[in-house]
Amino acid sequence: MEKFLIIGATGNIGFPLVQYLNQNSDVNLVVGAHNVTKTQATFNNYRNLEVKHFDFLDPNTFNDSFSGVSKVFFVRPPQLANPKVDMLPFLKFAKNQRIQQIIFVSLIGVEKNPMTPHHKIEKMIEELNLPHTFIRPSFFMQNLNTTHQFDIQKHHDLFIPAGNAKTSFIDTRDIGEVAAISLLDSKYLGQKLNITGPMALTYSEIAQIMSEILPFKVTYSKPSLLKFRKTMLHRGLKKDYVNVMVMLYLITQLGNAKTVTKTAEKVLGRKPHSIQTYIKDYQNDFE
Repeated sequence: MEKFLIIGATGNIGFPLVQYLNQNSDVNLVVGAHNVTKTQATFNNYRNLEVKHFDFLDPNTFNDSFSGVSKVFFVRPPQLANPKVDMLPFLKFAKNQRIQQIIFVSLIGVEKNPMTPHHKIEKMIEELNLPHTFIRPSFFMQNLNTTHQFDIQKHHDLFIPAGNAKTSFIDTRDIGEVAAISLLDSKYLGQKLNITGPMALTYSEIAQIMSEILPFKVTYSKPSLLKFRKTMLHRGLKKDYVNVMVMLYLITQLGNAKTVTKTAEKVLGRKPHSIQTYIKDYQNDFE
């Protein structure tokens, strides 16, 4: 049986990926994790799965995690914003292990944005000639119930500096499934999959849809990039992480997040989840 290394398996993308592989394939999985005990508890009833300690910043954890592995999936932890320091040793190690495929969750439109960590990681993978698949999703619907949950819960407001621009939001459950399918089917090797949800919406429209589904009205305060940055830093978020968010929302304001593609539908064999489905499924996270 093939063995895949999944880094970020408890996250919004990694968890549905592991679920899909566990239910739909006969492969062994290695889950690379910081907190082995907690992660083992999460996947306690999963077959053909083992959890091993992994840390991008500690090369001593690489060898055991990669043992017997043929393919790798990973996402960039948001706090790691210097790819040459944070990611290159890991990628070089993967190259030396002769990995057959590495799947990296990047960002739609990344080829136009050389300042983003995603762009730099893609370039490093290509320069190392690693067999790869780049999954380039639009903004995550789940950003609303994670990064922006506080303002929705406490102020019933979308405190997001996107102006009046549209965004083709995608459900991370769909991204995880696309990643799983890409690991199992060699035809996706070498592809750059630009995936989005079924339609592009403004945050004003998102607020209206949320107001119709949730038991309270949601507003969109449309802060400036500067006000958003100051607020996030005041809340204690790390500067590098906040700067990446500001960069991405600037890209959104410029209209680069409105593209809608059919790629996810083609890979999944069904339409990706709508924003209405997402809000209903995660309703408890907003109340």
